[in-house]
Amino acid sequence: MKKILYLFLILSLSIGAVSCQKMESVNTDPNNPVDVPSNMIMAGTEKKIMDYVYDNWFSGRQCLVYSQYWAQRNYTEEDRYQIRESVNNNYFNQLYTCQANLNKVISLNTDAATAPTMASYGNNNNQIAAARILKVWLYQVMTDTWGAIPYSEASKLNEGVYYPKYDGQKDIYTDLIKELTEAVAMIDESDVAFNGGDRIFDGDASKWKKFANSLKCRLAIHVSKVDSNWKKYIAEALTSGVFTSNADNAVYKYSTTAPEQCQFYRGYFEDSRNDFTIAKPFADILKGQADTLNAKTHPWAGVQDPRLPIYTTPRNGQYFGMPYGIPSSSVKSAMRNAAPSWYANPPLCISADFSVPLMTYAELQFILSEYKGFSAAEYEAGVRASIQYWSGLNGTTVDAATLESYISAVTGTVNAETVALQKYIDLYMNGTEAWTEYRRTGYPTQILKPGEYSYVSGGTKLQFTTLSETKGDIISRVKYPTNESTLNKTSFDAAVANLQDKTNNYYSKMFWDVRTTATPHPANK
Repeated sequence: MKKILYLFLILSLSIGAVSCQKMESVNTDPNNPVDVPSNMIMAGTEKKIMDYVYDNWFSGRQCLVYSQYWAQRNYTEEDRYQIRESVNNNYFNQLYTCQANLNKVISLNTDAATAPTMASYGNNNNQIAAARILKVWLYQVMTDTWGAIPYSEASKLNEGVYYPKYDGQKDIYTDLIKELTEAVAMIDESDVAFNGGDRIFDGDASKWKKFANSLKCRLAIHVSKVDSNWKKYIAEALTSGVFTSNADNAVYKYSTTAPEQCQFYRGYFEDSRNDFTIAKPFADILKGQADTLNAKTHPWAGVQDPRLPIYTTPRNGQYFGMPYGIPSSSVKSAMRNAAPSWYANPPLCISADFSVPLMTYAELQFILSEYKGFSAAEYEAGVRASIQYWSGLNGTTVDAATLESYISAVTGTVNAETVALQKYIDLYMNGTEAWTEYRRTGYPTQILKPGEYSYVSGGTKLQFTTLSETKGDIISRVKYPTNESTLNKTSFDAAVANLQDKTNNYYSKMFWDVRTTATPHPANK
């Protein structure tokens, strides 16, 4: 009898064990594995960052319109600084999710328990360095959008930090430069960073190193008006190695294959939103046309930029831009019909496989020109590299005679304004950086300020008017999202208390923006 009971017990336990194994199998999602290779986390995070930063909301309705590259054809509220809170909340959250994913790549390659396995996907230190470099790039975008943000205590939920403090921009910048310096020191150029999945540099550790040093130059120029060490940072980067040609450009390579297409393309041709076109101020700059409505000059009046037919497309054989910053009720069919319809005649920037630029060799050359007291050699190299890069993307190379003629026309005077304006032209589609550069330098002066005239028709002048207070200039920052006021209230309140007027507003300046009415274009330290 005991033997029978014993056999019954063993059988029951066996059935139970099998049942548990089946239940575990049922509760395992084969499409979302628990253990994901670090290179695939990096690949997914790169795409998520690019999809969020370079899309028809964060870029299309924010940074590209703030820098007045684009204007909306139908609903102009975002152009006039009426920001949708749901969108602001979403981007704030999603970009921090991306930071957390980059931290995961770092931890997997740092933890002694997982690092040996992760080494199968690329050199551990190189993976860590690449993740740190991309973190810096993204944090720069974030802090230059909102100002002081959670940084030193961010992504520490697992450590019990539920309400991270907001770090000041000065402290954030100091640490970002330190992060780049340390990341560069980790890189072993004889080995790969990733053996698959990296859509920015295809795992090339040497190019990640050059990107880090070039990015250090960008951060240094940002603080050049407030930090006397800025030249030291650039000198360190140059010694270590920066971009040397367009072949080094940091670009994210999209594909024509769904769902890997560029978000600008998806906005037009999948969401069917024909909302955007080139803005009149930018179109006029490219056409060499002075802003007579506001009595503004053009340094190369009458000289058409060879990038004009690359950046936009004509309508009825003419290049016109959409009037910027006017009320939706004032947008007339005649304006829409004059500006190009990119839905019907798309330019390069909304092609499915458009390569989104994070930073280019041309941008670096303009930085180095400023670093060397607005040197002519680096300035010319920047103009040349920019035209060669952009013309190469759409398969239509600007012929040598046109290139040399344009360079001759724009290099007669090299100063703060001409360097900044050519840098602005080159930064097209990188609205985050162009917006930062305007706030730092006050250039280009062709950008419309609130109250200036945007359009004239039949003797009636329409002004650029805002829907939020910006104190007479273009928007200085994006407000903190409302979710933060409830989910992280103590830290949020402390951050707001440090803003101008102690309110969550659009006009409090970045710490590196020291422009005043008396000194609209301040000199570097």
